[in-house]
Amino acid sequence: MITGVLRRGPQAVRALGALALTALMLAGCATEPPAPPVAPGREPPDRLTLTPARFADLPGWAQDDPVAALPALARSCRVITRLPADRAIGPDAVGGRAGDWQAACAALPTGAAATPAAARQFFETWFHPFRAVGNRGADGLFTGYYEPELVGARTRSPTTPVPLLRRPDDLVMVELGDWRTDLRGQRVAGRVRDGRLIPYATRAEIDAGALANRGLELIWVSSAIDAFFLHIQGSGAVRLPDGSRVRVGYAAQNGHAYVPIGRPMVERGLLPRDGVSMQSIRAWLEANPADATAIMNLNPSYIFFRETPDGPVGAQGVTLVPGRSLAIDPAFLPLGAPLWLDIGDEAAPGGRLQRLVIAQDTGGAIRGPVRGDVFWGTGVDAGERAGRYRQTGSYWLLLPRSVTPPQR
Repeated sequence: MITGVLRRGPQAVRALGALALTALMLAGCATEPPAPPVAPGREPPDRLTLTPARFADLPGWAQDDPVAALPALARSCRVITRLPADRAIGPDAVGGRAGDWQAACAALPTGAAATPAAARQFFETWFHPFRAVGNRGADGLFTGYYEPELVGARTRSPTTPVPLLRRPDDLVMVELGDWRTDLRGQRVAGRVRDGRLIPYATRAEIDAGALANRGLELIWVSSAIDAFFLHIQGSGAVRLPDGSRVRVGYAAQNGHAYVPIGRPMVERGLLPRDGVSMQSIRAWLEANPADATAIMNLNPSYIFFRETPDGPVGAQGVTLVPGRSLAIDPAFLPLGAPLWLDIGDEAAPGGRLQRLVIAQDTGGAIRGPVRGDVFWGTGVDAGERAGRYRQTGSYWLLLPRSVTPPQR
């Protein structure tokens, strides 16, 4: 039996993409599966073990309608098939090479041919499932995110006083994997002074005017709290006074590690430990405007935006599909790959969410070999679903049949 294992070295600060809402808010506030005991100072590096499986092993495989995942996969295929055939897909080529995907992508059912039976047969013919297991076993944390919609304008006004900023030209982002292979997928950011890379301004410093008078204002929105949650999501839509809508997406991050404000709010007695969610945090901030800025500034991370023609766009550069796009940790999994989910979900039939999704995004809180963030769509309803979504479950990685995951 072939078992592929991927390892990751020490943590480093990474840029945020479309972010996991509840995970970022609740990190450290909920009970995680216990890790196996290790000697002090001997914490093993995270690793992903991939064990071959059969489609019959996938819980609920025969019940899902995989047609719903085909548009997402088609978008990922367009990205992968434009790459050189020898380009590695994922860390340590866990997804093989781009050439391994050519035949499967060419065989993707489209139009009237894309029936549930044909879609299921397509995956069973061209892909092989692998059970994903991390350091703590096959189960991991799954959260949800969405695309918020804000009220804004192209110019500043008393009703739209809060700017969304473009990427500054002095912000330097460094891909650490270019220097050390064990840091692949990790980055730091800052600015250069006297030949040295130094930390960039924090959220509090930027909000206080550290980047003022530089013409960085992309668009203006009505609420600092709405802007804060947009920073967490990494992308969103802004409704303009004429009724038109502008989509904005992640352009860069200031390099400071994300601090989940749910944790200090619990420690300060502002929220009960078992009552932390996007909704409860937002309600507290809105009810306490005099203290809201100080609480939000406990998170030094800051996102810079750009306009996007379509949206929301994930880290792979493709438009996300509600309920079928998943944010993953790119230190372990390849963007563009299908995954089969089996996770708890009170709102799903039988209390389980069992469906095919495509890895198309990443996020600052999405860290670990078995960790996922489900994209639920745009607007209020999607926000309600995403804001309360925190489930335990597992997944299987689907790879082209010509791919054998690396062994370590």
